[in-house]
Amino acid sequence: MTKLGWFIIGFIALIVAAFVSMTTFGGAARRAAKVAAAPASVDVPGRLAVPVAGVRRSQLVRNWGDERGGGTRTHHGLDIMAPSGTPVVAAASGTVEKLFESGLGGTTIYVRSPDRRWTYYYAHLAKYAPGLSEGRRVAAGETIGYVGDTGDAGPGNYHLHFSTTRMQPGERWYQGEDVDPYPMLAAGGTGG
Repeated sequence: MTKLGWFIIGFIALIVAAFVSMTTFGGAARRAAKVAAAPASVDVPGRLAVPVAGVRRSQLVRNWGDERGGGTRTHHGLDIMAPSGTPVVAAASGTVEKLFESGLGGTTIYVRSPDRRWTYYYAHLAKYAPGLSEGRRVAAGETIGYVGDTGDAGPGNYHLHFSTTRMQPGERWYQGEDVDPYPMLAAGGTGG
């Protein structure tokens, strides 16, 4: 057989192998079930404290992926409704990386985990806790701000927008991969 013949046979075998690997035969479903049943990755921070004082885990309502901005974007966080001025507490220990005023988030706080692999974002605050500053370390459960309606929350729509971001080495406070915080807040851990 010629080199061209061997090449064609090899190419066909490669196509068949690729097709077989993509065909489930029940394997993909079993793999997906294993992934779903697998314990949380070591890259997940675990259970977090509920970041609004007095709110119980059972009161949290998952709203990740809900439409926002008239359908122009999706929600990447968890909105926790509470009266104006309710203390907002650190969901986990870390360092205040950024205090920021933004059009969407209003008065915001970014807290970076000690291992620098996670950022916890708190938005729509009425104000910061006295003495809070960039570079300051905070402990889980420590008051860092107060529930408000700043940014695009809308007047009287008092709540905390809380989100979590998985960070890569060298990424800054505004970068990273958004991760649904609900599973880290809804069960187990401290904070209610």
